Amino acid sequence: FITGMMGPYMRPMAVNVPLAMLMSLVVALTITPWMSYHILKKEAEHASQHAAEHGGHALHEEAEGASPLLTKWFTATLLPFLRHRWMRWALALFIVGMMGFSGLLVLWRKVPLKMLPFDNKNEFQVVVDMPEDTPLEKTAAAADALARYLATVPEVVNVTTYVGVPSPVDFNGLIRQYYFRTAPYYADIRVNLAPKKKREMQSHGILLRLRKRLEEIGNANGALVKLVEVPPGPPVVATITAEIYGEPGLPYSALQESAEQLRQRLAREEAVVDTDSTVEADQPKYVFVVDREKAALSGVSVAEIASTLAAFEQGYTPSMIRSDHEVNPFYIKLRLPRADRSSIERLAAVYVRGMKGNLVQLGEIGKFVLTKEDQSIYHKNLNRVAYVFAETAGRAPAEVILGMQSDLKKNPLPKGTWAVWTGEGEWKITVDVFRDLGLAFAAALFGIYILLVYNTGSYLMPVIIMLSIPLTIIGIMPGFWLLNAISARPVGGFENPVFFTATAMIGMIALAGIVVRNSIILIDFIHIRLSHGVPLWRALVDSVAVRARPIFLTAGAAMLGAWPITLDPIFSGLAWSLIFGLFVSTAFTLLVIPVVYWAVYAKRADHDALPQSG
Repeated sequence: FITGMMGPYMRPMAVNVPLAMLMSLVVALTITPWMSYHILKKEAEHASQHAAEHGGHALHEEAEGASPLLTKWFTATLLPFLRHRWMRWALALFIVGMMGFSGLLVLWRKVPLKMLPFDNKNEFQVVVDMPEDTPLEKTAAAADALARYLATVPEVVNVTTYVGVPSPVDFNGLIRQYYFRTAPYYADIRVNLAPKKKREMQSHGILLRLRKRLEEIGNANGALVKLVEVPPGPPVVATITAEIYGEPGLPYSALQESAEQLRQRLAREEAVVDTDSTVEADQPKYVFVVDREKAALSGVSVAEIASTLAAFEQGYTPSMIRSDHEVNPFYIKLRLPRADRSSIERLAAVYVRGMKGNLVQLGEIGKFVLTKEDQSIYHKNLNRVAYVFAETAGRAPAEVILGMQSDLKKNPLPKGTWAVWTGEGEWKITVDVFRDLGLAFAAALFGIYILLVYNTGSYLMPVIIMLSIPLTIIGIMPGFWLLNAISARPVGGFENPVFFTATAMIGMIALAGIVVRNSIILIDFIHIRLSHGVPLWRALVDSVAVRARPIFLTAGAAMLGAWPITLDPIFSGLAWSLIFGLFVSTAFTLLVIPVVYWAVYAKRADHDALPQSG
């Protein structure tokens, strides 16, 4: 069901979990009965003698294996709901209200949503962007200032700086096109951290702690500093990416103006960092304008002028030298000194050879005119587009984007331009993944329903059994809210919340199959008791009293099994979903399933007679 690049990331889970469940079933049907036979043989003989003494009707009066204390407690708890319709309605309204409250926690932004959490890696990258007219030396000075500070951080092992050339390109750099960072105003800093076991703070927390100081150093040197983490899943161009489009015929400068306006709005948003756009700073450019009449009289062609200027500015290679000690030859490159090729007066004094061998100074056959470098024009699907990029620090990207969309409705961009948020960036993958997971959840529910219809021979009974599934939401969303309220602490002035991620959504889907087993166990025992002629109310009480212990044991085992996963930065969301969902759903299932069963089947089966209260 998962499309896009997230599919390969999620596929191992979809393959391994069914295989693990299948092996568990094989063990439960083979090894467990064999071991039980040998371990419980004496207890079985004692139970047979007890049944013979009571005429083999032990199940008729009192449920075998039920704790008297649990039976008394569940009788006192369930009977009021069975006697009074208003209490059943109150229970239904309470559950619906809690489900609504769980949904409101998301709308109120108390449970932050994100596609994937931040991983705990041993490296990160600092991307330095200077204005486009910055020379290489100034860029190197800014990068060196950042590197000197990073070297003082206790968790940092080493720092490598790349100025004017891209650092080694990884998967994230491939998507972000860092291989194009070859200009003198670009720099990359690769930072290696100490191993995970030798530092207390995770890599994301370290970056939150360092961010403000690195930004201060960057601002002091006129640099835009971006902190780039290794993504745990499919990389994106930027967490928040807005595409600015315009009406046909609108000049590209209008798109750039809107992009810059949107970038400034994002920069004012709380916890939005690393704002950038594809709008380039003005770069001065000198163009040599040839006086064609004078050039013709001097016998100098435009091609000769162009080749001469290229040779003096960029240099040329007239020959090469070979060495017996080297495999590759050494190339000889001739080029003017930097001081000469940076002076318009010096370039104007350069001689160019005419067709008759005469030498003419460039200043005599033309002049240098100061202009601006043309802006790069970006296209997507044949449409002109300008991009705006941003990252978040301690805030859910969805919250920022939804807030910006609402703001743009009140204060739109200049006429003829608009912003698209779902074209690139994490928001697009988030929308696609949660859509696919929603479809997968619906398919899983439909499959469970079909299996239950086939097994029970009823269309209504599966609905009662599946009532335990929505009860998980009552545990998951408030659980994440409480988790953030208790454990989330700011780092470096930024929030560091626990996000509800795609892995948490997978945990919620997995719960559908787990919690249904509790309902099946209860209803199966209800049918066993009814087959022995026990009244319906007694069958309901006995089912809860007898099955409560195995239900709590299996739920507790599942929660304890998920507990170590909470220590993993990526799959902790899945573990918390299992723990919170199982805890609340198991508790409510023991009450909801018997009450709903009574409400549906009491009058149908003429079992509405209840013991007198008191």
